[in-house]
Amino acid sequence: MNEKEKLEKLGKITKICCITITFLFILCMLVVPLLSVIVNSLKEGLSFYLKSITTEYVKSALFVTLLATVIAVIVNTFFGICAAWLLTKFSFKGKQILATLIDIPFSISPVIVGLAYLMTFGRLGWFYPAIRAFNQFFGTNIRITFAIPGVVLATIFVTFPFVSREIIPALNAQGKDEEEAAALMGASGFTIFRKITFPQMKWGLLYGVILCTARALGEFGAVNALSKTRGETFTLPLEIDALYMSGTESSITSAFAVSSILVIMAVIILFVRNFFENKFQVKEEK
Repeated sequence: MNEKEKLEKLGKITKICCITITFLFILCMLVVPLLSVIVNSLKEGLSFYLKSITTEYVKSALFVTLLATVIAVIVNTFFGICAAWLLTKFSFKGKQILATLIDIPFSISPVIVGLAYLMTFGRLGWFYPAIRAFNQFFGTNIRITFAIPGVVLATIFVTFPFVSREIIPALNAQGKDEEEAAALMGASGFTIFRKITFPQMKWGLLYGVILCTARALGEFGAVNALSKTRGETFTLPLEIDALYMSGTESSITSAFAVSSILVIMAVIILFVRNFFENKFQVKEEK
């Protein structure tokens, strides 16, 4: 066996080993745990499963989760596009500071985020006197902490970087030449964005929205610090924790049943991503 054949054989063995390790890792770390959630959720039968996921507490938690997720995705998509465009297409003082600030949610524990909002909008917070004065003047009962607005704000905070951080590399790779040429030819800013900038960022935007959605659906720490009323401000992760911590066999099975909702949502998100990705790829090939 010559050296070339030895190298080819070694390459095949390495390839097989890498494939085996990858599949085993995915199987053990992802597939088996997710399957265990589905199996345990059906442990007491389909009727118990349906009963567990249709209680008033679960319906309320699902509504709060979806509401916070939708608002967070909309807000972070808008500001993510603005921040990415600003950081990649313009030069200004404080650019590096802004880029660093965007990454803060990556480095701060979600629990600290929740406590920070408590000390900002809670009864001992800096803005509480202004909120109380507003409520007294207009006769309202607006609350931030321990209410849905606090849940939404916490979700927005922890998911803020995902959209911008997926778009920035795509816009950096694109450069500024095409946009500057279009501007010299008299194209408007919106036309430049629609015709040149957006097509380059669309895949990053799609992945950023998916990551933002997934993170918002599963957020626990920050929301836990700002939510205290089961059936009103609990999200699905908090409801799952409450069921599991009850300790009874039926409540633990119910926790798995509610967990399966998040698993199903994750699968749906991936399906939607693949659908649009394949659709756009077919259009581009044509």
